[in-house]
Amino acid sequence: MGHIINPKKNAFFEHGKATFFIARSPDGKVLGRIAGIVNGMHLKKYNDDVGFFGFFECIDDVDVSRPLFRAANDWLKTQGSQSVRGPVNPSLNATAGLLVSGFERQPAIMLTYNHPYYENLLLDSGLKRTKTMWSYYTNSRLVNKERLMRGAKIVKRRNPDLEIRELNMKEFDADLKLLLDIYNDAWSDNWGHVPMTENEIVQLTKEMKPIVDPRLINIVTDKGEPVAFSVTLPDINYAMVKLRNGRLFPTGFFKIMTMVKMNMIRETRMILMGVKKSHQKKGLDMLVVADMLERNKKIGMLGCDMSWVLDENLRLRNFLDGIGCVKENEYALFEMPIGPGNPS
Repeated sequence: MGHIINPKKNAFFEHGKATFFIARSPDGKVLGRIAGIVNGMHLKKYNDDVGFFGFFECIDDVDVSRPLFRAANDWLKTQGSQSVRGPVNPSLNATAGLLVSGFERQPAIMLTYNHPYYENLLLDSGLKRTKTMWSYYTNSRLVNKERLMRGAKIVKRRNPDLEIRELNMKEFDADLKLLLDIYNDAWSDNWGHVPMTENEIVQLTKEMKPIVDPRLINIVTDKGEPVAFSVTLPDINYAMVKLRNGRLFPTGFFKIMTMVKMNMIRETRMILMGVKKSHQKKGLDMLVVADMLERNKKIGMLGCDMSWVLDENLRLRNFLDGIGCVKENEYALFEMPIGPGNPS
């Protein structure tokens, strides 16, 4: 049986805290890890006493996974949590969800990937699926371009003041603020949404800026007011697999950047899309997707992963099905009650 150790207590992030646990064999070999996470922004919005687990990795052995989940849950109880949900790393605004089908496909950038047996480890510890999400994929061969463009033209005709532009790298910080405002408004009523802070999006863009192609980020305005957007990134996972030793430094990073700058990556992932509530149900999501797929084609991209989409978002799912996108990967979030605790 693995021994649980606690290498770092009370690690704080911007609006929460976490404690990390590692399972080791008696001879010191690492067998698994997990984090118990308290998200202050989530608790402020929902007041539901939900804690989270994340950064979970484990060998295929319930004698290791059980004490890992027990350690995380016991710590969450001390923080006042009455249930646990995950995996999130460390929130829904970062990477989240467990891959439960679609293991044969290479994961797109910033999507989770795990062994198929992980779901059994979670179920064994008492967790049950609480939410399903889907990854959709399309390319020039699959997409029903005629239907897509016809729909986009109808949206433009009904909303003549709409204009679409790409990201302005010279006004990068200002455009970033626009995207943040749209995102937080657009997603505010969605399940589990927690507002993304300015620091979070700054950190995200700091990590992604080296690979950002402004042509793949579109902003829709109505009479000059930003009302919708999407962010698509080159899928650098196709470059990562070229690194024989898997290391970014000292030379791996430059190999990836070379592939990005020389347009050697032919796949993308739409990681964010949002339409302000004042403009929802007007077809702007169709307009954004149509514009983005056209942009993909113009710069030589062959396919795009659009993910993820909540299972209950039938309107968007029906739209994506209708234009020829295919469901490729299935992700899930799991939850279980852990009983009342004693906040420390």
